[in-house]
Amino acid sequence: MVVTYLPILIPVPLLLFAFIGTLAGLWRRSLAYGAALLGTAISLGVATAGLVVVLSEGNLHHFLGGWDPPWGIEYVLDPLSAFMAMLVTFIGLVVLIYSRQSLLHELPERVVPLYVLKLLLLAGLTGIAVTGDLFNLYVFLEIASLAAYALMAVGGRQSAMAAFRYVVLGTIGGTFYLLGVGFIYFSTGTLNMADAAQRLPALYESRAIMAAVAFIVLGLGLKMALFPLHVWLPDAYTYAPSAVAGLIAPIMTKVFAYALVRMFLTVFQPDYFRVTLPVTDIIGWLSAAGIVIASILAIAQRDLRRMLAYSSVAQVAYIGLGIGLANPLGMIGALLHILNHAFMKACLFLIAGGIRFRTGLVDIPLFAGFGRLMPWTMAAFTMAALSMVGIPPACGFFSKWYLVLAGLDAGNWVFVAVILISSLLNAVYFFRVLEQVYIRPLREGVAEEQVREPPAEMLAPILVLAAGIIILGIINVVIVTQVLYPVTEPLR
Repeated sequence: MVVTYLPILIPVPLLLFAFIGTLAGLWRRSLAYGAALLGTAISLGVATAGLVVVLSEGNLHHFLGGWDPPWGIEYVLDPLSAFMAMLVTFIGLVVLIYSRQSLLHELPERVVPLYVLKLLLLAGLTGIAVTGDLFNLYVFLEIASLAAYALMAVGGRQSAMAAFRYVVLGTIGGTFYLLGVGFIYFSTGTLNMADAAQRLPALYESRAIMAAVAFIVLGLGLKMALFPLHVWLPDAYTYAPSAVAGLIAPIMTKVFAYALVRMFLTVFQPDYFRVTLPVTDIIGWLSAAGIVIASILAIAQRDLRRMLAYSSVAQVAYIGLGIGLANPLGMIGALLHILNHAFMKACLFLIAGGIRFRTGLVDIPLFAGFGRLMPWTMAAFTMAALSMVGIPPACGFFSKWYLVLAGLDAGNWVFVAVILISSLLNAVYFFRVLEQVYIRPLREGVAEEQVREPPAEMLAPILVLAAGIIILGIINVVIVTQVLYPVTEPLR
């Protein structure tokens, strides 16, 4: 066991610079942006270093305050937690770079609190990734959730109503998770994940532990918008400010999906979810239904942001399908899709924000002819759309490929058919947009001089994410073999 400060040094800079940004913003608003960038960059650097060290030397541990677990709070960097922390901070940094122009355009008087809230959100999400304590995970869950509620509420009346719905359902989800943790603590006397994992097998027949599993799965299912617990998501993503949706949509639900995977692989033995309780079967079949239904609903939308929101419900269901298959290939597919979807959906929401920044338009039929006037933006949209459909060498193909292989390995032809059908449905709603931007002429009443590329500070992050979609597709074998395959050891 390697004891080091690296795990705790991932969320700490984000919390520290949230405080610094608040004070600096009182003097000059632009300093809050610099504090947010610097704090996120430091956290990304630490997460990257942590992943490199973990892959070469093994897991890293930090005992908060010098108290050894299970008495103290433990923070752990293993391949999975380091992978998630690096993903969260990278997407956070890219979106922050995009945010400056976007927030000055949409909410110029609120930029300081928005940057501080973004840092708190990232701190909460990275804390969820690295903590090895069940209650401490709840603390970070609430930090991230409260920041997200506030971020979503600032866009206007519609966003405030959407945020209120999210507050209600998110609070229910957090309460369910806390109840589950309470049952585990009363039954085992510990909150440390590794310690609980050793004590729980003797208690698997206990009704208290069964109730704990039900509460934790329901709570995290609400937080990750797992179908049919997704009802808060479409409005929240549609009406949030562009720079907020571009941050929350790619990573927040994925971190809660990671937390569910962590419960499945680390706290409970996989066979308890697969055999003793039918948890994975329920998650798998609900996810299969969610993939198809959410994809059909996405086809029916005129607003690009709402189309992307329903698409997100379907993509979270892909992750749920991989968890539900409960075999190594399915888990690899689910975890790889967490990574791929973060890049794809961040790119798409930032593009939607860029179009709105220049034209004020959100309805897909009004995008006719934009391909000629916004060539770089629409090229990035095309790349992300092809990846969402699952066309190689874009990264989206490979996570779907692993899910198909997992379905074949499990002999579940229904799940395989769902994945293939959903790819066709994805093609329908994304190619509908591509038809408008590349084939249709510019609509009357849309001023050609307004339709141009967003500022370089907004376009550059979009292009970085689009390039990342291809790069991740090319190096997916390295990611799977070095990072994800070792994680699936409990399933083999």
